[in-house]
Amino acid sequence: MTQPEIRAVQGDITTIEVDAIVNAANNAMRGGGGVDGAIHRAGGPAILADCIDRFPDGLATGDAGWTTAGDLPAKWVIHTVGPNHAAGQTDRSLLTSCYRRSLEVADELGAESVAFPLISAGIYGWPKDDAIRAGLETVAAADTQVDTVLFVAFDAATHQQIEYQLNR
Repeated sequence: MTQPEIRAVQGDITTIEVDAIVNAANNAMRGGGGVDGAIHRAGGPAILADCIDRFPDGLATGDAGWTTAGDLPAKWVIHTVGPNHAAGQTDRSLLTSCYRRSLEVADELGAESVAFPLISAGIYGWPKDDAIRAGLETVAAADTQVDTVLFVAFDAATHQQIEYQLNR
């Protein structure tokens, strides 16, 4: 196990060709808005059906689990529940746990490439600069068999922020 190569890319995470994409899910694991909604829409009903079967009681904040990727180009979706900063969940260890647990799940699956969104940085309101640092630091320190980790930004400004942090 080694540290993975980390790259920033701009685009739509639902179109990225990697072994696993990470979904910033909610505790209920039944779909939602933002990245979660986009993944469920693009992947089709198989993802929701697998979420219902595999996670009948949902998933705890900071934890991760996997489902089929349905119609997505990835093989798997790794769902992780980030802390809702806007609702007062400000414990950074919950955020870093999302990245660590997602990589542990990727290792269980034998995934060699993983694409992450910025967890908790959307509707959950985690300050974007710290969300980027938390993700990059956690992945860089991980002991994993994953070779390549992509941080996928939908917009150019976020992509530039990730690139800046990555190259510091």
